[in-house]
Amino acid sequence: MKESPAVSTVETGATIGGLLRECGLPRLEAELLICSILGCERVWLLAHAEETIDSSGARSARALLARRRAGEPVCHITGWREFYGLALRVTPAVLIPRPETERLVELALDRLPSGAPGRVLELGTGSGAIAIALARERPGLAIVATDVSEAALALARRNARDHGAEIDFVLSDWFDALAPGQFDLIVSNPPYVPAGDIHLEREDLRFEPRLALVGGEDGLACIREIATGAQNRLRPGGSLLMEHGHDQGGRSAELLSALGYAEVADFRDLAGLPRVCAGVWRG
Repeated sequence: MKESPAVSTVETGATIGGLLRECGLPRLEAELLICSILGCERVWLLAHAEETIDSSGARSARALLARRRAGEPVCHITGWREFYGLALRVTPAVLIPRPETERLVELALDRLPSGAPGRVLELGTGSGAIAIALARERPGLAIVATDVSEAALALARRNARDHGAEIDFVLSDWFDALAPGQFDLIVSNPPYVPAGDIHLEREDLRFEPRLALVGGEDGLACIREIATGAQNRLRPGGSLLMEHGHDQGGRSAELLSALGYAEVADFRDLAGLPRVCAGVWRG
């Protein structure tokens, strides 16, 4: 009797389900990576778990899965990250947009009536996530977004083009290079991780730019600088919104109050952690 040739799984390919089972990663991460190889949605993937992909696809999938096991962020591998319903390009040049920052967008929208004109400034835009989300939700706003990194601004401009968002991007160290003028709202997710924080050497933070993460020895240096500079850039009655670390809410609120901001409040994110400090400049 003629024997069938013995061929390994790697040579013939592998089933989608087999790759998911063997990879040793959280299911969602593995699915996202395999979807990026196959160019499909997760719904299709789940419905076709026992389909076989060819050897080339299997090798590519295993290579991506190995990169994630080594710690590289999923969005750096795929090149994309979802934020506020938007698919954004992401590279190691920018901070990874995170779900907790969506709270900052929600609070900003609460202070920007639909259909009303207004000027908004975002400081430290990175990928452009916050500014683009605001522009998409409130098309009539005049939005300026700054960053000190040319690479970040190039990516933010590309993301804005992808989503048809009209934003004026400016290379600036906070307020330094801005043209004269005042704003109705200033919003920022500034660096707020203390310089010696052990989390800087863990998980995704290892792969992100220190410039976008570290806010001085206590993590509040950038928050202080923004809160001080915003006094001259907010119109009377304008608002300042800043994201901060989970243990920085009280100190951030005290800072705004000491600087003369009114209606100072701190807001929690969807996980129930203190996340955004707000204040109104009375002028």
